[in-house]
Amino acid sequence: MSRACREIERNILRLLHGRETRTQLREIHAHFLRHGLNQLNQILSHFVSICGSLNKMAYANRIFKQTQNPTIILFNAMIKGYSLNGPFEESFRLFSSMKNRGIWPDEYTLAPLLKACSSLGVLQLGKCIHKEVLVVGFEGFSAIRIGFIEFYSTCGAMEDAEKVFGEMYQRDVIVWNLMIRGFCKRGDVDMGLCLFRQMRKRSVVSWNIMISCLAQTRRNSEALGLFHEMLDWGFKPDEATVVTVLPICARLGAVDVGQWIHSYAKSSGIYRDFVAVGNALVDFYNKSGMFETARRVFEEMPRKNVISWNTLISGLAFNGNGELGVELLEEMLNEGLSPNDATLVGVLSCCAHAGLFERGRELFASMVEHHQIEPKLEHYGCMVDLLGRSGCVREAYDLIRSMPAGTPNAALWGSLLSACRSHGDVELAHHAVKELIDLEPWNSGNYVLLSNMYAEGERWDHVANVRGMMREKNVKKTPGQSVIG
Repeated sequence: MSRACREIERNILRLLHGRETRTQLREIHAHFLRHGLNQLNQILSHFVSICGSLNKMAYANRIFKQTQNPTIILFNAMIKGYSLNGPFEESFRLFSSMKNRGIWPDEYTLAPLLKACSSLGVLQLGKCIHKEVLVVGFEGFSAIRIGFIEFYSTCGAMEDAEKVFGEMYQRDVIVWNLMIRGFCKRGDVDMGLCLFRQMRKRSVVSWNIMISCLAQTRRNSEALGLFHEMLDWGFKPDEATVVTVLPICARLGAVDVGQWIHSYAKSSGIYRDFVAVGNALVDFYNKSGMFETARRVFEEMPRKNVISWNTLISGLAFNGNGELGVELLEEMLNEGLSPNDATLVGVLSCCAHAGLFERGRELFASMVEHHQIEPKLEHYGCMVDLLGRSGCVREAYDLIRSMPAGTPNAALWGSLLSACRSHGDVELAHHAVKELIDLEPWNSGNYVLLSNMYAEGERWDHVANVRGMMREKNVKKTPGQSVIG
């Protein structure tokens, strides 16, 4: 290659890896086409890698297909790109093509394939790649071992993960984190915590994983205690820590800790840089009953997304400010943001709690036409609640009946039943209980409820029938319940 070509190649690589220029793929592509470098694997592999980092694998694939003699570095770049972005199966198709060309894999081929296996979650496929690794003798490479542990822990095969882990002489933080996450995902949080305590060196991610896993298993006090321990060790919470710990504070009523996190988030800059932090703060203050503070945080947020609006609107429904929640929908639309499913669930809940019967009915009726959102179970649930609170139990019943077959669940019929009993509609209440029995034939409470309703109407023959149904279906009465008869 001439000196001029080498200089052009260096210039193209600078463009590909430059912060300002790396996104200008078409211009860079045209540049190396113009200079006849479109078959140079070195340049193409860098180009494909950048496509992968920008999730533009369709473009990378077009380039690859035009390459006459791809080498291992180009195959590796393509395999890695698909392993990160999908379709993950494409990584294996390329691997097969590579072998058919007589190209022998290296560690940079196999580590991304293990990543693709993790994403697909197919245990047998990963074990086949494990055999490939053993055949070529690459099992000692760090990236390969990490790939094994990530794959096996993702698939829940912790015995296999432990075997690889036990054979490692040097275990970095990433490996420990994967093992901890794997055990916790399988439900063995105590084992995860045991491994966490054995770590000589931890990262913020290590603390975040363990705090999150404790919180997910309702061990909120332990999770908050671990957060305090994290601070005592001198670790600085990141945005993931904040988003994880704020709901814990809300559940435990630890308002002072939540307020400290708010102050820290502002002073550290993560409140400004991550919209998820602002959303978590709004949610925390809503759930702590501090709506005015939640509204102020929302107003002060430097950036908002649909989740920001949804969080505030949902909080308004349960803080007795439903009318304001409906107004926020209009404000949101005026700012050019489109609501999603969760937005409309929140607004319909606001209508139900604020008694805005007509507004809720109009919104539900216009969901498809105005917002292109098909009503889902949650939206029907809000409407049944709204209609039930307004005394329109017959309309609520008709709405449930209009739903696609098999869609209404026990919660929906339970909501209707509650409204029927509140408004004295015994006939519809009977229908609702019968539907509940069909959906939950094992739930003795439904039979007891129906039996007691018949007894209140002195329909003793029906009471006897219900008791017979329970015996026939071998349903046992829960202690404390009373079947009159």
